[in-house]
Amino acid sequence: MKFSVERDALAEAAAWVARALPSRPVIPVLAGLLLHAEPPASGQPGALTLSCFDYEVSARMRIPAEVSEPGTVLVPGRLLVEITRSLPAGRSVDFGPDPEGLSMTCGEAAFTLATLPAGEYPELPDLPQLAGTADGGVLAAAIGQVTPAASRDDTLPMLTAVNLELAGGRMTLAATDRYRMAVRDLGWEPAPGWDDSSALSVLVPARIMADAARMMTASEPARIFLRRGDDGDDGTIGFEAGERRLTTRLLAGEFVRYRSRFPSEFGCTAELPAGAFAEAVRRVALVAERGTPVQLSFAPGRVTVVAATQGQARARESLPADFTGDEPVIAFNPGYLLDGVTAAAGPDAELPAGARVRLRFTSASKPAVITQAAADGPEQFRYLVVPQRAA
Repeated sequence: MKFSVERDALAEAAAWVARALPSRPVIPVLAGLLLHAEPPASGQPGALTLSCFDYEVSARMRIPAEVSEPGTVLVPGRLLVEITRSLPAGRSVDFGPDPEGLSMTCGEAAFTLATLPAGEYPELPDLPQLAGTADGGVLAAAIGQVTPAASRDDTLPMLTAVNLELAGGRMTLAATDRYRMAVRDLGWEPAPGWDDSSALSVLVPARIMADAARMMTASEPARIFLRRGDDGDDGTIGFEAGERRLTTRLLAGEFVRYRSRFPSEFGCTAELPAGAFAEAVRRVALVAERGTPVQLSFAPGRVTVVAATQGQARARESLPADFTGDEPVIAFNPGYLLDGVTAAAGPDAELPAGARVRLRFTSASKPAVITQAAADGPEQFRYLVVPQRAA
């Protein structure tokens, strides 16, 4: 086995695939990355495919390579990532046989990786049936809006998932940890032959959904593959974008009936500048103890954000806001509030200039809903959050 790849492409591929490696592999070979070098064929250039599989999740990525001797080898995955990351950018990395395993050379740096027994590695799963496609940028943004609301408590697996519902040309993503809930609707294109006569809901691990979003890009199709479960099998879902592919087993169980959780009427409505409001909450929350809420007090044309730690510090900040209603005070967990504001305004790292969010509630003890203020027509994103008792 002998091939050469660009360091930058190798570093990106190894880091992305290695995200799917198990943290505590049940058998040693599952800690490996499988490298498969293919020579040019049928007009296609040579390529290196990096992949991993732990019987639950599989990831693979294909990158260009100059292959003089094809072959397959299994190497320690996290070690390969660390070595590749340390190599100088913009250089080529040469791989070749070595009596002790696999040699790896980049300029004056040389490494030898001990190989793992590839014959003991599980067979990588094939993609299930193509269900349809969605714009990669739109789907990635939607995933980024809902996954923060998923639970991290593995004792309740259903709540660690994103509920993905397909109904005709509409896809709905929903996640909850019981204290807040995020729901996003978007369009998708069912594949020819896909049965879309009735709505289908599946539970996808939120962590895998977040990893899938990282492989998607704007204006490029993201392909969604799905195999429904049967007796003793919960089914499989796969995502493919460009040369990246990710599959995972679906989770068993039924998601909460989330649509009925959203109130149909509200007594109070506030519209706020998303960026200024988020920054104010971040600053004021610096003095809040763990579990201490930030309090919002509304007055004509303004909102005041307040937080305090008993006997240590207190903070307050005011900013413009439009408010109508007769219950002017409500308090929230600052992290939950920030997740809702940033997701409603825009899932990007930086909030769009001029973005505004709408906060609606009825009382200080009933769930509030955050949406984008400027949304015309049906709301594509909704974020329900349970208030806390003010300190």
